[in-house]
Amino acid sequence: MNRRKENEIKGIFGLVVLVFLIFLLIPLARLFLKSFMGDAGPTLGHYAEVLTGRGFLEAFGNSLLISSVSAVMTTALAFILAYAVHYCNLPKGYKGFISRAAVIPMLLPTITYGFAIIYSFGKQGLITQLFGAQLFDIYGFNGLLLGYVIYTLPVSFLLLSNTMSYVDKKFSIVSRIMGDSPFATFVRTVLRPLLRTLAASFVQCFFLCFTDYGIPASVGGEFEVVATVLYNEMLGSVPNFSRGACVAMMMLIPSMVTIALLHYLEKYNIRYNKISQTEIRKGAVRDTAFGILSALILLCVLSVFAVIFVVPFVDEWPYRIQFTLEHVISVFSDSSLVTVCRNSLIVAFLTAAAGSLTAYGAALTTARSHLPGKVKQVIENISLITNTIPGMVIGIAYMLVFSGTPLQNTLFIIVICNVIHYFSTPYLMMKSSLAKMNASWETTAMLMGDTWLKTIVRVVTPNAMGTILEVFSYYFVNAMVTVSAVIFIAGARTMVITTKIKELQYYTKFNEVFVLSLLILAVNLAAKGLFHYIATDRQKIKVKRTVRRPVISKSAG
Repeated sequence: MNRRKENEIKGIFGLVVLVFLIFLLIPLARLFLKSFMGDAGPTLGHYAEVLTGRGFLEAFGNSLLISSVSAVMTTALAFILAYAVHYCNLPKGYKGFISRAAVIPMLLPTITYGFAIIYSFGKQGLITQLFGAQLFDIYGFNGLLLGYVIYTLPVSFLLLSNTMSYVDKKFSIVSRIMGDSPFATFVRTVLRPLLRTLAASFVQCFFLCFTDYGIPASVGGEFEVVATVLYNEMLGSVPNFSRGACVAMMMLIPSMVTIALLHYLEKYNIRYNKISQTEIRKGAVRDTAFGILSALILLCVLSVFAVIFVVPFVDEWPYRIQFTLEHVISVFSDSSLVTVCRNSLIVAFLTAAAGSLTAYGAALTTARSHLPGKVKQVIENISLITNTIPGMVIGIAYMLVFSGTPLQNTLFIIVICNVIHYFSTPYLMMKSSLAKMNASWETTAMLMGDTWLKTIVRVVTPNAMGTILEVFSYYFVNAMVTVSAVIFIAGARTMVITTKIKELQYYTKFNEVFVLSLLILAVNLAAKGLFHYIATDRQKIKVKRTVRRPVISKSAG
C-alpha cells in the first residue's frame, strides 16, 4: 500500500516536472543558445552589437528608473489602503469597498490603461475637459508612471493586505502600555513585521513594470524602455531574432537579482504561534486621515477608467457627444471580432482548467507527501523561476522553439504559455491551503483500505475546493488580460482580444478598443462573481452538514 502511494505521488511529480521541462526549461535553453549563434558559429557579437547599439543602454536605464519610481510610489499607496483596512476603525462596508475597488485594474489588460490615460488626460481628454486644461504631458515618463502605478497597485495591495491579516495586533497594545511613543509602536509592531512584504512588494512591482509592454506601447512616446526594444527587435519592420534573444536574456538580469533578494529577505519573516483577535482602538485623527486618503487614491485610480464607459457610447468623442450604440453593434456584427472573443473565452477556460490541475498536482507533492526535501525543492524552484521570468521572454522562447511545429498558431500553445507564466501564485495558494489540512487523513484512509488517490479525490479535494475555485478564477482572469507573452505566439486564426486590441491601435479604432476592453471587464467581473458565489455556497452547505451531524457520546455507545 505504501509503495502504491509513493508511486502515485511520484507519478504526479514526474508529470508536473515533465511539463515544465518541455515548456519552460527547453525553450529558455533554446533562447539562450540563440543569443550566441552567428552565421559562422558561436559568437558574442550579438551581445556586443546590442550593448554598443544606439538606444539600448538608454532604454535599459529608462526602464530601471521608471520601474524603481513606480514601485516605490505603488508600495506607499498600497500600504495606505491596506493600513486603512486592517488598522483603522472604519465602517465594515467601507473596508470591503476599499478591498474590492483596489483590485479592479487587474480585470483589464495593461494595453487598455494607456488608451484610457490618453482619452482621460490628453488635450481632448475627459478629465482635461473637466479641469479646463491639460494637467500634464501624458507621453513619456509621466504617462508611464501613472500607468505603472495603476497596473501594480492591486498586486501590492493584495500582498500587504494578506500579510497584515496575519500580523498579531496585540503587540501594538503591549507596546503602548510599556510607554512607547505612537511612532515607535508603529515601527516595531507594524513596519517591522511587514519589512519582507514591503520589500517583496517593491521587487514585484519593479519587475512587473520593467517587463510590461502594454503601457509603453500606448503612452511610452520617445521615452523608450527595454520592453519596446525587445518587441521591435522581434516583430519590428526588420526582425533580428539573434539580437532579440540577447535583449530577452538581458531582461532576465532583474529576475536573477529578484530571486537572490527574496531568498535574503526570507530571514526577516516574522511568524506567530497564534494570532490574537484584538479589537482596533478608535483614533479619530488616524481613521479620518486614512479614510480620506484611501478615498482619494481610489478616486484617482478609478477615474482614469471612467472614459471607457463614455467613449464607446457617444457618436464621436469629443466632437459629437450624442448617445449611440453603433460602435457596440459594429463590434458584435463583425464576424472576425466575434471569433477573437470566442478564442479568448476558450483560452481562458482551458488555461484555468489546466492551470488548476497543474498547481494542485504540484502542491500535493510538496504539502501532502513524504517525498525527500530535495525533490520538493524542485517544485519550489520552478515556482520561484516562473514568478520572475518575464512573459515576453517566455513568448519569444516559444516563438523560436515551436515555429514550424504542429503547435505553431494553436490555442494549445497559448494555453500552455499562460499556465507556465502564471504558475507561481496559484501553486502557493494551493500549497498553503493543503498544508493547513489535517495531516493524518491519508494515513487514516490507508488503514481503512482506501488508496492514496481515492483519499485525495474523496476527502482532500472537497475540502480544498474553495481554494481550487480561487486558483481557477486567478488563471481565468489573467488569461483574459495577458498580452506580453501571447503577442509573440498568437496567429491570425488564434488571435485573442488583447492581441486584437494591439492590432486595432494601429488603425486608431479606439471605439472598438474600448468596447472590447469593456467586454473583458464584464467577463472577468462575471467570472469572479460566479466563482465567489459557488465557493460561498459550498461553504454554507459544508457548515450546514457539520451542524446537522449528530454528536454521539462515548457512553451512548
